[in-house]
Amino acid sequence: MFTRRQMIASLAVLAAPALVRPAMAAPSEWDAWDAQITPANFDLGSTNPWGLHPRLLPTRVQANPGLTPGDIHVDAVARYLYHIQADGSAMRYGVAIGRDGLYEPGVYTIRRKAKWPAWRPTDAMIAREPDVYSQWEDGMPPGPDNALGSRALYLYVGSRDTYLRIHGTPAPRSIGTRASSGCVRMVMAHINALYDQVDTGVTAYLYPTKGGRL
Repeated sequence: MFTRRQMIASLAVLAAPALVRPAMAAPSEWDAWDAQITPANFDLGSTNPWGLHPRLLPTRVQANPGLTPGDIHVDAVARYLYHIQADGSAMRYGVAIGRDGLYEPGVYTIRRKAKWPAWRPTDAMIAREPDVYSQWEDGMPPGPDNALGSRALYLYVGSRDTYLRIHGTPAPRSIGTRASSGCVRMVMAHINALYDQVDTGVTAYLYPTKGGRL
């Protein structure tokens, strides 16, 4: 975990991956999709059909003193997301982060949450990898194969949407790696559990990939 001295509540970030448009699915579809992506007899801390390393499974750990309950801290070195609890503990989840220098450390505010969001790659993503992303230039509808998965937390700097997200992924085997175009990925069944515990307005700290201060 990190100390408060490592946190600085300022950083201008570059526009990055995942421009998301309003969901095009009816809430009546959400329950069916949630059932589809949640393993039978699911236990948050032990169910592992994805073959993740055991350290990447959700675990309750002791948080460092002085951290604000409700806030999120992403350790980009160990590939962990910590959600700070009121009792001084934290829920720790394995994540994937941005590849090839696309990860953007910084201090963000979660200003929006969405279940089963739609998704459109940014223009920069389409220009960088047209063979991968141009097919979705008009947007990808929500569902279990959507790039944002089952839930998304939207990261802002002030009132500006950075287009960075903490979100579910249809590629759970990427957890623990540098795989995304900048966002923080989670197993869909894991972010479903986290999503209901996160309030809008809380702070998300994304730490550098080499450790140290923001």
